[in-house]
Amino acid sequence: MDMPVNVPVDNPGADTEWNDILRKHGVIPEKPPSPTPIIQEALQKAAKQAYENRLEDKDLDELNELEDEEDEAFLDKYRKQRIAELSSTLSSSTYNQVFPLQKPDYSRDVTEASNKAFVLVHMTSSLGTNIESRLLTELWRELARKFGEIKFCEIRADLCIENYPERNTPTILVYRNGDIKKQVITLKQLRGQKTSVEDIQQLLIGVGAIKEQDHRVLRRGLEDDKHPSGISSGKAATDDDDGDDDWD
Repeated sequence: MDMPVNVPVDNPGADTEWNDILRKHGVIPEKPPSPTPIIQEALQKAAKQAYENRLEDKDLDELNELEDEEDEAFLDKYRKQRIAELSSTLSSSTYNQVFPLQKPDYSRDVTEASNKAFVLVHMTSSLGTNIESRLLTELWRELARKFGEIKFCEIRADLCIENYPERNTPTILVYRNGDIKKQVITLKQLRGQKTSVEDIQQLLIGVGAIKEQDHRVLRRGLEDDKHPSGISSGKAATDDDDGDDDWD
């Protein structure tokens, strides 16, 4: 009867001639393929894609500044793309202002209007000391001018919903196709009194109102992160600071 022979194996993963012989005879398993080529290929593809898309975030002025650095045909392609985007934006810019709402017209001006476009409602505070609500009013005006295809509206919360808690203002309601797609109870869900245009843009991207690649979208770091003029940075006066998310 043949007795089993213990074959010495110091390191089965090592790349040695002895291990090659053992693998050939099935003593140790084949060495798994190295992940290095796969990783290198992925990095090369990523670098190639980044290079091909290097002009994606450039506007017309920035493209014109690159005339001496880039191929003219390549630049012309992006110029035409930007012009098409601008034309599309202008043709769909229907609103371009903040619309004050009245409760009797809410269904028509918001719910029904959302069948044609995204509608964002800012339910404002009744107190002039609510810094977040005053800040959002300024942001609403800037966003309405920038994204004319979206309808931005405002209504005082207690005039819209009887006994609506002051502590829950400002409230943002996002409507589309007759339904509320998202609600934001106070700016604490964003960045509080530091909330900026870029933060609201991320909200718009999240609900599908605008695309992340939209040439109008400000990038973090390019935007001045200060409060709009006329908004003080003092503490907001609220009835309750417990951060309740409910409407009750």
